[in-house]
Order: sequence, then C-alpha cells, then structure tokens
Amino acid sequence: MLRAGPKRVSWTASFPWVTPRFVAVAAAIAVVYALSAFAPVLAVAAIVAASVLIGLLAADGALGPRASTLTVTREELDHLALGVPATLRYEVANRGRTPAFYELFEDQPDVLQLPEAPASGTVGAGRRIDATLAAMPIERGDARLDSIYVAARSPLGLLRRRWIVSSPAEARVFPDLSAVERYGALARRDRLVEAGFRKMRLRGSGGEFDSLREHGPDDAFRSIDWKATARRGKLMVAQYDVERSQNIVLVLDAGRLMTPRLGPRRKFDYAVTGALSVATLASLSDDKVGLLAFAGDVIEHIAPRSGRHHVNGLTQRIYGLQPRFEESDYERAFSYLRRRQPKRSLVIVFTDMFDPVASATVLANMSILSQRHLVVCVLMNDAAIESAIASEPTNPHDAYRASVAFSLLAERKKSAAILAARGVATVDVPASDLTVAIINAYIEIKSRSLL
Repeated sequence: MLRAGPKRVSWTASFPWVTPRFVAVAAAIAVVYALSAFAPVLAVAAIVAASVLIGLLAADGALGPRASTLTVTREELDHLALGVPATLRYEVANRGRTPAFYELFEDQPDVLQLPEAPASGTVGAGRRIDATLAAMPIERGDARLDSIYVAARSPLGLLRRRWIVSSPAEARVFPDLSAVERYGALARRDRLVEAGFRKMRLRGSGGEFDSLREHGPDDAFRSIDWKATARRGKLMVAQYDVERSQNIVLVLDAGRLMTPRLGPRRKFDYAVTGALSVATLASLSDDKVGLLAFAGDVIEHIAPRSGRHHVNGLTQRIYGLQPRFEESDYERAFSYLRRRQPKRSLVIVFTDMFDPVASATVLANMSILSQRHLVVCVLMNDAAIESAIASEPTNPHDAYRASVAFSLLAERKKSAAILAARGVATVDVPASDLTVAIINAYIEIKSRSLL
C-alpha cells in the first residue's frame, strides 16, 4: 500500500527556460538577418520578426503556468503486489487563465520500475484532471516516493518552467497477495478445482461425519452411503469433515540458496507466496499457523495461532523479509523449532538442495524433525536445468552444460529419495507451479488425515 505524506505540499520556485521552438525561430531570424548582407531589405524584416518574437515571449511568460497556479498532488494507492502492474495517480489542477501542457516525473524507487516517459497531458484553464503513471513492483519491501518533478509549457510553447513538488509517501510491496486472496475466495466457495487444484473441497475423508449429499459424477463409487441411498431412493454420498485446529508450521530458508532468480523473481519470493497461500487456506479450516524464517540464525519466529487476523499479522511481519547471502544453519533452526514446537505439527520447509554439503545437513536435520512432526520439503525446479538436459549439445560448451545439469538433477533425485525413505514428503515443481502444488499437498494431507 502507498501511504501519502502530509496533505500540504511545498514546491520550489519555477524559472522560465526557452524551448527548442523559441531557439528554432530565433535561429531562423538570425539567418534572415545574415542574408541581409546580400539583400538589405531582409534586415528590416529580421528586426520586425525579432521584435514580434520578443513580444510573444513576454506574453507567453505572463500567461504561462507557474508553480502557484498549476498544482499537482499524488493520490493514495490501496495495494501494491510483487509482479502485479500498478498505477500512480495524480490530480493536476490549473488555476491559470490559459491551458497548460504538463509533464510529471518521479524518482526511481528500488522496489518499483517506472517508465522513462513521463505522465503528460494538457489541462484547460480553471480545470482539474487526473493523470496516471504505470508502475511495476519488482521487489518486496518498503519504498519511499519523495518529490514530483513538474515541467509545464506555456500556451505558445516558447517558455518552459520546471519545479519540484515535495510530496513524500511510503510504499509497501507485498507478495502476490491477489493470488492468495483468489485462492481463499475459491476455497470459501468450494471451487478450488477451477484454479487447477485436484480436490474440489476441503471436506474429505476425515474422521468426523459432516453431512449427506447427492452423488455427483466426480465422486468415487466407494464413497456412496448405501443406507442413506436405500432410505432416500437415490444415490447419496457421506461427507466427512477434515480435522481442524491442527498446527501448521511454515519454515522459510532465507539463506544464499534461496537468492537466485528464476525469471523475474527470486526463489525466496516464490517461497513466501506459497507459504502465505497455505497460511490463508489453513486459517479457513481453523488450523493454527506459525512461521519460522532462518538463515545463519533464526530471523523470525511466529508461534502457531488460528484466525484471519493472525494470518494478516503474519503477512505484515514477513512481507519485506529478504534472503541473505549467508549459509543457512539448518541444525540451529531445526533445534530451535523442536524446542518451541513440541506438539506434532505439519512442518512445511521451503528450501533448496543443489549444494551437496548443504543437502547432507538438510537431510540429517529433516530426519530428526520427522520423528515428531509430519514434514514436507518444498523445492523449486530450475527451468535452465530442464532446458540444458532437453536440448541436444552442438558444441563442447553445451555438452559441459548438459553434464552439469545431469549431475545436479541426479543429486536432487537422490536427496528426494532419501527424504522419502525417512518419511519426509517432497514437493519438487517448477517455481511458477509452486503455489498450486503446495496447496494441493496441504489439501491432500488434510483430506487423508495424515497429520
């Protein structure tokens, strides 16, 4: 979200500058005057033209827009999400006596990508219009928008004034919460299948009877309740509610392995979005959601609690969390989690295992963690590896690249097999499919009462 600064804005004094149009006309007059050496009558014409130009310049300066008559204010934005196009909106008011052509420029914040072309247009005398400037959030976190640089041109286009409007505002770029909210809305309407999820509803084969309904084409034959079918004379299916109020702990590895970019985003950005997706759905089924983020040390720990307010607070605390270029200490983080979370929980670990040394540490600590908790390890495929393996080498460089890709893939499969043998489930999908895959895994675990 973008929080506007004080309503009262200040501006710097505007000094008039001649425009290229004035320079072109003045140059033409100079040429005419130079030609008067061959035709003296041209000297008179040049002097008259110069006099007219000076008069027009004075009139243009008197009628043209000033900082005191052309005011610009930046409006508030409700929400900024990573990778979702946004719009900066301005109100431009002209209290002058003539129309004004304006251009608005912004400083380039670190987390926003703004176009090089300014927001521009013409506002009539005594009129007020809205101007827009496209913005693309490219990083999560905080940003500060400060001054608006205004350029206005006089009616005849001979003078141009520039000034700065101080209008501080703070921007927050969250993870792609629109997707999270969309998944939550689908879950509330029992329409997750529309978003590509395998399960139609959160209700599943839990141990608590919930209700009866008519048999549908997607229901399994074994789900038919034959007693209810005999009583009502039509096929009926019994629905069982999933277990509620269970603990879900989201573990985010914020170390160096999560810093590489997969396309426009870092691995850690995908992990944060996936974690918040699970947190949102878990809150809808009254599960308690907690979070642990770590790198060389524990960065953030939020104890499991239930409710939408808790998930909203969790989002506020981690929206700006960034990965660090340091080695993750899995042993310290997992020991911390075992001490703070003695009750059996679903622990979803977002990490990566390209590094053989780090993989060995992850495998050892997850094995210990799985003795008490149900652990799911979430990894992200790198499309570059799949591309290197799929393409046929045409030179030594391609062959070396494919060889390295095969080695990394083999190491990854070996690690996943070891985790599976030790009772740790693995979700290993392309980063773009991570959110759907991890929610599918969560619903599968809930519907089968695996926790």
